[in-house]
Formats: sequence, C-alpha cells, structure tokens
Amino acid sequence: QVDGLSKLVAVLLRYFEEWNRTATLTKVTLLNKLMAAVVKVMHATHAERKGAFNQRPFHRLLLRLLLDVSEVMPEAMVMSLGDVLQALQPRLLPGFSFAWLELVSHRYFMPRMLQAKKNKGWAPFQRLLLGLFKYMEPYLRVAELHEPIKLLYKGTLRVLLVLLHDFPEFLCENHFSFCDVVPPSCIQLRNLILSAFPRNMLLPDPFTPQLKVDLLPEINKAPAILSNFTAALSQSNLRAELDAFLKGRGSRTFLTDLQAQLLLPTLAEAAACGTRYNVPLINSLVLYTAVHAIMQNAGQDKNPVTTGASMELFLKLSRDLDTEGRYLLLNAIANQLRFPNSHTHYLSCVLLFLFQSTHDKEIVREQITRVLIERLIVNKPHPWGLLITFIELIKNPAYDFWRHDFVRSSTEIEQLFQSVARFCLPQQVVGQAMGQPAVAPEPGAVGAVGGGPSSSQG
Repeated sequence: QVDGLSKLVAVLLRYFEEWNRTATLTKVTLLNKLMAAVVKVMHATHAERKGAFNQRPFHRLLLRLLLDVSEVMPEAMVMSLGDVLQALQPRLLPGFSFAWLELVSHRYFMPRMLQAKKNKGWAPFQRLLLGLFKYMEPYLRVAELHEPIKLLYKGTLRVLLVLLHDFPEFLCENHFSFCDVVPPSCIQLRNLILSAFPRNMLLPDPFTPQLKVDLLPEINKAPAILSNFTAALSQSNLRAELDAFLKGRGSRTFLTDLQAQLLLPTLAEAAACGTRYNVPLINSLVLYTAVHAIMQNAGQDKNPVTTGASMELFLKLSRDLDTEGRYLLLNAIANQLRFPNSHTHYLSCVLLFLFQSTHDKEIVREQITRVLIERLIVNKPHPWGLLITFIELIKNPAYDFWRHDFVRSSTEIEQLFQSVARFCLPQQVVGQAMGQPAVAPEPGAVGAVGGGPSSSQG
C-alpha cells in the first residue's frame, strides 16, 4: 500500500499536463501539498501514539517518494524532501530519529543536496545537521549516552566521515555554526568538523622538520565562512562597543565590563545550557576580533600578535575570566586551528603568545595545554592547525614546556605527554626537548594517541 501510494504520486506528476485543468496548480505546488499532508499525518500520529509510534511505514513512504518522484523531477523532489525532513527533525519527532538520519544520509539525497547548482542545497542541509546536533546536545553535554543516543551518535559520526571525505568544503565553510552547538565534551565530533580542508589544497605535512608555516602561500588567505559569525555579537549589543575598542576609541572600562557581558542573563538560561557563559557570543567575539586584527595588520612587517587592541583583549580575558570562562575562551580559539589560512595562523600565534606571556599565572598555561592535549588524545583525524600549534609548543625552547609542574604532576600525566610528543615529533627531538637522552618508545605507547606518525601522515 505504501509503495502504491508513492507510485500514484509519481504517475500524477509524470502525466501532470494531461490531467491538470487549472493555471494556478503546478508540479512543484502539487508536490509540496502532498509532502505537507504527509508531514501533518506524521505529526498527528506521533502525538497520538507517543512511545508506540512506528517509524518504519513512514520511512518506507518517504524513501519510495524520493526514489520514484526523482525520476520525474529530481531537483524539486530533493529540495522538497529537505523541507520535509526539517519539519520532521528529531527535536520535533524523537520517535522518527533513526529513520530521519537514514534519509538525511541516503545516497540519493545527501549527494544531490550538496551537488545542487550554485550550492543552493548547502543551507537546507546545514539546517538539518544543526537540528540533529541541537537534539543530541543535552545528552552529549552530560555524557548520558543511553543505547539509543549512543547509536544515533555513532550514526552521526559516520555521516560526518562521509562529508569529510566527499564534501570537505561544506564542513570548512559551515564549521562555525556547527561548533556553536557541539558541546565542548564532544571532542572527536568537533575534530571531524575542524579537520576538513578544501580538496584543491595540498595540505603540508605538519610533522615536517623545520616547517616554516608563515611562508606557506595559503597562510595569508582568509577562509570562506558561510555562517554569520557576527550574529551573536549583534544580538548582545556588544558589537558597537567592541568596534570602538578595536579601533582605539573605546571606553577605558570596556575590558573590565566585558567579562560580565559574556554571562547569560538569567539562571534559567544557564541551567538549560549547562554553563553560565554565552558560548556562541564567546565564539563570535574570538573570531571577530581575530578577523579585525588580521585586516588591521595586513602588510605590516612587525609581529601583529604581540601588539594592538586585539591582543590586549585576549590577554585581559585569559587573566580575568574564571576557570570555566577561560576554558570556553581557549576552546573558541582552538576551534579556528584548522587548515592553512590566515585565521589559523593568527590564532595559533595568539595561543602560543598567551602561553608565553602569562608566566605569573600557571593556570592559564595549564588550561591552554589541556585544550590542545584533549583534542590530540582522541582518535584521528586531528586538525592540521592543532598539530602545528602543539608541535611548536613542545619543541620550541622559548616556551620551556617540559619544565612546568603540571606536565610532571603525576607519572600517568607525564607518560601521556611523552606519548603525545612521540606521536608528534621524531624520537631524537622529543629527548632533546625534554632534556633527557632519547629512548625507544614503549610498545603501544604511540597507539594510545591514534596510531603513530606514519599512519597519521598517511
């Protein structure tokens, strides 16, 4: 019966001109009306049956419609199904979540959406992924992965792996909006998003000795970002004050008052988000400040990182924010350590300068190390910018990384750092950096951080 209904719709659309007698009805409007009726029935059935909702017949119907109608009007059907799936997203119909994810990732839907002319399918598909991330966020934030959520999370990782392999530009240009809704605890999921780089770019090997990052041809080019990364600033009425400060005309109390403006206004919002801080606002503030600094210092010979209002803002926040706020700030910086581009280069330099300049606040250095190391100890892939930043930190004697107490706070922690260092650097360099003779790594030590340099380079 379900297959018959789908074939009836396909026949009506195929022979539309032969039976249609009105000038107002078109194929597209007819298709949209039919799909709207399906959505209405699904919502009513889900509300009536709740936990007893059976997703299989509706999944079968939508799949058959996708296959049958695509033979008649492929682009219109894909775009119409995109709108339908937006109306059926897991936050609205939790009982349809698994069928929904299967349809979103189907080989007749996802590639056609992302290969549509002029990328007009990118925005609808981005909204679908955002809806999925927002549905899973409360569970992932508190690590309550019951079996259904665990399976949904595994499916999401697989979808992202396909996107990373086949449509990396989509992840590159939408990374900012995705990082806004992915909780800080979802490190591997975020790494998948941030590891994407354009297919026409030959990514330099981060393990190359004496790699001169600042001489790479791509390092001065700004990456394309489709997301509106200034939206949170505009909504908070902070942008005008920030612009004035970055241009040297701001109030003297701006930096002092900034910390309070990064907090959520009500306790109810803080409880719902699991943090007192406005995370999208912090992400927006970091990237906007970095973009302004890059534009302001374009063409200058002096180091643009150590001077200027932008660096003053980063230093002030890293010193004055509490532990939670500082961690979110450093996470927002690390979210921009991606493939070679001007944002990656500038914010990598910012992170290293903060590590070097906060010699009187060891907690800042410890949290910078935490943000970097926790993204490296998970399974691959690892973002290129993250690797070159950490390699510079542990290799350059100017940062004196191995002499800090938090590196040697316990045997387990020290072994973890040594394992990651062996993964990132040749063994001789590790021994020199740590001030000890080089020794062969223990069997399996490198595997703890993802498989070793040879497999990572591959």
